[in-house]
Amino acid sequence: MKYTTLGRTGLKVSVAGLGCGGFSAIGKRVGKPESDSVDLVRMALDRGVNFIDTSANYGTEKIVGKAIADRRHELVISTKASIGRGDDLLSPEDVIASLDNSLVDLKTDCIDIFHLHGVAPDAYIHAVDVIVEPLIRERNKGKFKHLGMTEVPPHDTHHESLEQAIHHDSFDVIMVAYHMLHQSARRSIFPVTREKGIGVLDMFAVRLLFSEQGRLKRIVDQLVDDGQLPDELKGQDNPLGFLIHERGASSVIDAAYRYCRHTAGIDVVLFGTGNPDHLNANIDSILSPPLPGTDVQKIESIFGKLIDVGLDAPGNVNR
Repeated sequence: MKYTTLGRTGLKVSVAGLGCGGFSAIGKRVGKPESDSVDLVRMALDRGVNFIDTSANYGTEKIVGKAIADRRHELVISTKASIGRGDDLLSPEDVIASLDNSLVDLKTDCIDIFHLHGVAPDAYIHAVDVIVEPLIRERNKGKFKHLGMTEVPPHDTHHESLEQAIHHDSFDVIMVAYHMLHQSARRSIFPVTREKGIGVLDMFAVRLLFSEQGRLKRIVDQLVDDGQLPDELKGQDNPLGFLIHERGASSVIDAAYRYCRHTAGIDVVLFGTGNPDHLNANIDSILSPPLPGTDVQKIESIFGKLIDVGLDAPGNVNR
């Protein structure tokens, strides 16, 4: 495993982080027994992964708590609490209750990073004006070490919340959606986070866009029809096939993880799975060398201006 420092937090973290939500939720959402999920977390730890990300919303905190019970001292634990959206915004008391419950479920007395989860643009002011100060008081009690914020990609395609959060001194860590066909954070987010020392966790490196058979072709064809991509990409069975060659990637998914891992400004690439073979393959890709420079240049020249592509969440089947 390779390790880095998570921005100004000073935390030493593995560059590959196990995400315990997503479409699999470490096997829970696909019907696997809890014991399999516990084993999967421990397998990741045995591979050197020391960054575990979960959330009250994922329903996996208890699983993580069981898996890490005898190894908590080795790990950096990240979890989250929602603050609501629109007219259904939660009170500080609700968020603190979620924090307290997470401490119980994770079987720890202190969480390393506690995020405000999926803060939509219309909830951002509520987050900073109403929620942050009471949470800082809880941090001062020793319940968590660093405050973070995550965006809600399908509903914030231009990073509106994070573009504000990175200028707010309370947030030491952010979680952002970034992948080969959604690169906007490279221009709008990473220059500021690098300057200010904000830790960056990358989610959505691989979603259905790259893993579901035929989905990439369908979406690229539509983007060509919309005038957003060159005509020569229309009808190609694998529009990213140019990345797969002897000196390049072994697959599109391999390329996706390697591209994100070696983008300047990203500290941890999160991956999620309920499959042990996929877990090992994902870690291997994240630990692989950068893609050839010519391939990276081609990815960024062709796809660099795309927005709102591949931001599917569980239950969301849009492009």
